Amino acid sequence: MKSLKDRLRDCDLCPRLCRVDRAAGETGFCGIGADPVISSAGPHFGEEPPLVGRCGSGAIFFTGCNLGCVFCQNYEISHLREGRAVSESALADLMLRLQEQGCHNINWVTPTHQVPVIVAALELARGKGLRVPTVFNCGGYERVEILREIEGRVDIYMPDAKFWSADSARTYLNAPDYPEIMRNALKEMHRQVGDLVIEDGLAAKGLLVRHLVMPGGVAESLEILDFIAREISPDTYVNVMSQYRPSYRAHEFHPIARRITMEEFDTVRRHAEKLGLRLAG
Repeated sequence: MKSLKDRLRDCDLCPRLCRVDRAAGETGFCGIGADPVISSAGPHFGEEPPLVGRCGSGAIFFTGCNLGCVFCQNYEISHLREGRAVSESALADLMLRLQEQGCHNINWVTPTHQVPVIVAALELARGKGLRVPTVFNCGGYERVEILREIEGRVDIYMPDAKFWSADSARTYLNAPDYPEIMRNALKEMHRQVGDLVIEDGLAAKGLLVRHLVMPGGVAESLEILDFIAREISPDTYVNVMSQYRPSYRAHEFHPIARRITMEEFDTVRRHAEKLGLRLAG
């Protein structure tokens, strides 16, 4: 079986299957070569309460993305690829510094396309005393085969569950296969880590799913929540988010060129409560 680093030579790390030789400097959809590229890192207090605690989540924002969200709120990082290259050893040391600063976890933000270097850096960091949980904070567009290869290295999976329909995913993510791939990825993540375990107010292990309510998207939101309760677990910890704003290119797409209404959000939130899902906030 190929190692994760070997996969960079014929890249199949994500469902795009670009097959470019990133080790030789070629780039595919994500726009990133073989070396780790980050935008910023530090204690982050904007995550869910079980991740933030008192001292923050140790967030490392990776540059590039395997999704093409037209409404991306971090488009400078994900689409414009603003950031700086770092070595594996520097990335490992960064994880250790975040732990030393009191961060309750190491939160890899948009890690999918940089998994080989993240795993290598994690092994270095653990050898030097990294103890806090790791968080795989992703868009939900993951290959089950790759998730299985990193089993045991991720304590907390935090994927998005963005869209239910292929048409929406095609229009807004440039990924018509996203719904099916996301559903299979969530099942695999839950198989590995189970429901979210919270100890002394802090997430220790498990699955935490984020769902951003979209303008006009209530029907899809309800489908996603039904799926989570029915096929993942009724005890899944879910963050139903209301903070959508028309960022990046959203103004080019009339249906999402506005904020959501309170009625839209309340409808989705009430449905999650009716299903008995564990809700953030």
